[in-house]
Amino acid sequence: MRILVTGGAGFIGSHLVDKLMENEKNEVIVADNYFTGSKDNLKKWIGHPRFELIRHGMFLIFSLILLTSTSEVYGDPLIHPQPETYWGNVNPIGVRSCYDEGKRVAETLMFDYHRQHGIQIRIARIFNTYGPRMNIDDGRVVSNFIAQLKLLFALYRGEPLTVQKPGTQTRSFCYVSDMVDGLIRLMEGENTGPLINPEIEIKMVENTPDDPRQRKPDISKAKELLGWEPKVKLRDGLPLMEEDFRSRLGVPKRN
Repeated sequence: MRILVTGGAGFIGSHLVDKLMENEKNEVIVADNYFTGSKDNLKKWIGHPRFELIRHGMFLIFSLILLTSTSEVYGDPLIHPQPETYWGNVNPIGVRSCYDEGKRVAETLMFDYHRQHGIQIRIARIFNTYGPRMNIDDGRVVSNFIAQLKLLFALYRGEPLTVQKPGTQTRSFCYVSDMVDGLIRLMEGENTGPLINPEIEIKMVENTPDDPRQRKPDISKAKELLGWEPKVKLRDGLPLMEEDFRSRLGVPKRN
């Protein structure tokens, strides 16, 4: 099978490529990603001289497009947990909105091309994924805490562990291997989708504007349609991610 992975050099994408390449019959192609990438990929596909043959099943270049969307399309949700049917509570002009709206319009484009041209698409709305290869300065809570507490600030410079106000925000975490398993099940299925140191000081800092207060996916559709649910517990996944950060930063392990 010939598979195009846009964003295949990124955190989740690289793990997805590794998994797909375990099957020697797969030909995996890695490309760039984001809203303009989604739009350009769709336009190129539609403009391909063999598209009519593709649409009628006579010749196959790529069998489908998977869009990895985000929980950010829900904005600061008023429904908890968030099912795929929820349209969201979104600020379209906030400081975070370029990412949110980019993903929302990418979903719109995918469904428009699906309805108008018959392209097979799959859409997954990803919540907080963590694990090895995550950017150390990613800015999200897991990478921040590991970088501050385990590797850099707490051990070597004595700086505090920062928590954004008010400190009551919630997130749901999925280890990257579970995420890849879910994405592959989505691609193979028939459904389109929209699937510490006790002595350390804790310092409260100002929050990012429009930061969602709560995040929790309703995964009932994934369980029912894909037979998927996460397997790696947070307490088991965090040490694996910590070891990856430690190795990349060249920080020796301390007993």
